[in-house]
Amino acid sequence: MPEEVLFKSESKQSRADIASYLRTVADKLDAGDSITLTAGDQSVTLDPPTSPTFEVKAEREGPTGRPGELSIEFELEWDEDGGDGGGSGSLEIE
Repeated sequence: MPEEVLFKSESKQSRADIASYLRTVADKLDAGDSITLTAGDQSVTLDPPTSPTFEVKAEREGPTGRPGELSIEFELEWDEDGGDGGGSGSLEIE
């Protein structure tokens, strides 16, 4: 199925600013509220279900054996028809 990007924002931020964004998302999830993302003239509101799939990925991009770019990705995923995400597993973040 083709992917449609509904919203995208990418900018250099301080660790404290990133933590603030993540706290806001965590607070919205705890409260069962929808999440609105806004940057410039872009805006999208999403309403995650009670149990979406949570994906955490750490990646290194670049040529093998050379320094590259590291990333941590956090993704919430669910069916648009209202079904909760699938999958299971134990995750720890320290």
